[in-house]
Amino acid sequence: MELGIHAYEWCSEWSNETLGIIDTVRNLGFDFIEIPLMRLDLFDPISVKEKLDGFGITTSNVILSPEHDITSFDPEIRKNGTRYLKDCVKASAEAGAKMFSGVIYSQYLKNARHMPSEQEWEFSASCLREVARYAQEFGVHIAFEPVTRYESYLLNTAEEANKLIDMIGEPNVHIHLDSYHMNVEEKNFHQAVLTAGKRLSNFHMCENDRGIPGTGHVDWDGIFSAFKEIGFNGYLGFEGFSDCTDNMSTWVWRKLAPDAETYVRESISFARKMLDKYQL
Repeated sequence: MELGIHAYEWCSEWSNETLGIIDTVRNLGFDFIEIPLMRLDLFDPISVKEKLDGFGITTSNVILSPEHDITSFDPEIRKNGTRYLKDCVKASAEAGAKMFSGVIYSQYLKNARHMPSEQEWEFSASCLREVARYAQEFGVHIAFEPVTRYESYLLNTAEEANKLIDMIGEPNVHIHLDSYHMNVEEKNFHQAVLTAGKRLSNFHMCENDRGIPGTGHVDWDGIFSAFKEIGFNGYLGFEGFSDCTDNMSTWVWRKLAPDAETYVRESISFARKMLDKYQL
């Protein structure tokens, strides 16, 4: 199992100005860094790859804007979204990443007034099938991250992620669970991980308030015992926000940890304790 952390712990926007975070993550003893492609225009994959120098990386994107909505009834918007996701895959591969994940299946914060129709599910599946096949050319895998109903109208649970993967029908498509979102949408943490099963490739260890894992009411024993049952051996990462920010849709207006160093130190300690407990 790979243990890593999202760059959000130190920055809310990635660019060449933040390349030094890679050294910080490496020096903390992690196996990989998750870099956001929120601003693809600022992402320099060649510089990232040079800085990584063999260190592990995954990439993610949690924003499909209205002009990139692959569930849109406008075919041109769906084409734009497919091209955009392909650009993300290509940039990921050029940086050395083998995994691209996130909220990549529909517009983020879409102001939907109805349940998603089967046609909208098919729109998403069709576009992502094309993206997945394109990603295979680079040896890249993709994964969907179910998020809360307040952030996505399409996909909120592990069961729904399975539905979309079945519709796509490509072997390089996986599930990325996040315990913060699971705390809202899943009935049972343990069962949700079992539902994802062998398709689980990524997991964000987030407390129910996005604070330090182990300090809230997330059922970590249920999660890690399920990891043991399914033989999870993928990317286990932290996605924390130690500072208040006004340029992301996190709505975090208070400190969730005293500082980044405390968040990282205590999060690593807790994760390693749970990994040891369940012999993972």
